[in-house]
Amino acid sequence: MSPLRTTPLLLALLAGCAGAPAPGRSYITLLESPDGTVGRVLVQGARGAQQITQARYAAPLDGSAAAAPVDEAQFQRDFSQAMAARPPLPEHFVLYFETGGTRLTPESLALLPDILASAAGRTTVDLSVIGHSDTVGTPEVNAAISLQRAQSIAALLQSRGLKVDALTVESHGSGNLLVPTPDQTAEPRNRRVEISIR
Repeated sequence: MSPLRTTPLLLALLAGCAGAPAPGRSYITLLESPDGTVGRVLVQGARGAQQITQARYAAPLDGSAAAAPVDEAQFQRDFSQAMAARPPLPEHFVLYFETGGTRLTPESLALLPDILASAAGRTTVDLSVIGHSDTVGTPEVNAAISLQRAQSIAALLQSRGLKVDALTVESHGSGNLLVPTPDQTAEPRNRRVEISIR
């Protein structure tokens, strides 16, 4: 098989005996990354080397022809099963707290249905909940309040019906500030819990 080089955040699919760019020939096509960016791929084969730099463009695996667009019907015939089999991407949420405790801000409380809906659409749920604090107080107090925040959110989500296959609850205290501040600074954006659903 020809060597294939890719850049980060690049998704390439290979179809054996596919029809683009010519019927009966294997090819590689480039897709956009989840954030909308497009990388590049170099296809080197016995008959040449071709670079693909545009989404939904393809080049034959043997490198014999320049990259060309793949029409939607061809793409669906060759790749619909592979696209359907992709696992859902992780989703991330940030919840903020009132000062000195585990009470969510009203805006963050309003995000709970979105978090539950994200988890409900998955066949398995791996949930990570990481608590953070601002720099008011000692490092020990901040570590404790951050853990309480993370634990309270995990319990709140489970009390609202969230079923998890794996759950990680951590405290970073004031050691991972979203907004760098001096000590003893009440920064609302640092009083947070970060949730990842995979």
